[in-house]
Amino acid sequence: MDQNNRLNDPPAPAAQGRFEMVGPAYREYRPALRKKTWLGWLRGKPILAVTIFLLILLGCVFSRFIVNHDPSQFYLSNLNQAPNGEFYFGTDSMGRDIYSIIWQGGRSSLIIGFLSTFILTIIGVFYGCVSGSTDTVGDDVMMRGVEFIQSIPTLLMILLIISLMSTQNVISISFVIGITAWFALARIVRSEVKQIRNSEYVLASRCMGSSFAYRARKHLIPNFVSAIMFVVISSVATNIGMESTLSFLGLGLPVEVLSWGSMLALADRALLLNTWWVIVIPGGFLVVTLLCVTQIGHYFRQQTNRRPSNI
Repeated sequence: MDQNNRLNDPPAPAAQGRFEMVGPAYREYRPALRKKTWLGWLRGKPILAVTIFLLILLGCVFSRFIVNHDPSQFYLSNLNQAPNGEFYFGTDSMGRDIYSIIWQGGRSSLIIGFLSTFILTIIGVFYGCVSGSTDTVGDDVMMRGVEFIQSIPTLLMILLIISLMSTQNVISISFVIGITAWFALARIVRSEVKQIRNSEYVLASRCMGSSFAYRARKHLIPNFVSAIMFVVISSVATNIGMESTLSFLGLGLPVEVLSWGSMLALADRALLLNTWWVIVIPGGFLVVTLLCVTQIGHYFRQQTNRRPSNI
């Protein structure tokens, strides 16, 4: 009888959907919404590196508006002059104005950096896409060839190819650096393509009879472009440094062709004459430019590594 009475009792307040929150110092938690501000957007971004690099780039592009002397003129009455009011960065052993040469010569160094990076990107992306899309035998053959060539020191290959050329200029140096620096990029592209080549949209495009060029342009490249951005941007700094190394060794651009590397080719003579500004100032511009480009590339690598965790 008691059991039947319990079944007929009205439901408890909790069963009716009315709950009472209890506990010491209870209060409802409401997360505060963060407002998007310019300071928050700039946090973590290489603003300083981008600003300095843009200033150097604009100064080299519009060098004719900021130079105060003819960069190719020899001021024989002002040999090895220290920095002063007339020659802001001093003169070298041939009487050339270092301030004017830095802005005019930086144009050649930047052109070599960007042009050689463009060449190696085209070769590396194409080779990596083909290797990653072929069967196992073709992929192994192509990768073994890359490993064999990559085992040869890059500087040695560049010196061998340059020795076969009659003249050196900005285009030829860019071409030589570009065709000897694409191997690492090709390996990265190949690994990315192997991961996405069996995706549904790639298989569907292949079943519809699309060409390899169409699949690479529409499906493959857009999916790994962020992964290779760090390598591409860092290659600009690497190639600028390689041009400077070749010019320092006397195998790059001739001394009469203005560039940061050709200015550093006079370093041995500057050490004997104790003209520190001939080495320190061009070297400082070169180091700052390389650091800025490297910092920008490091930011893109962080963004690429962070992206999978947000999916």
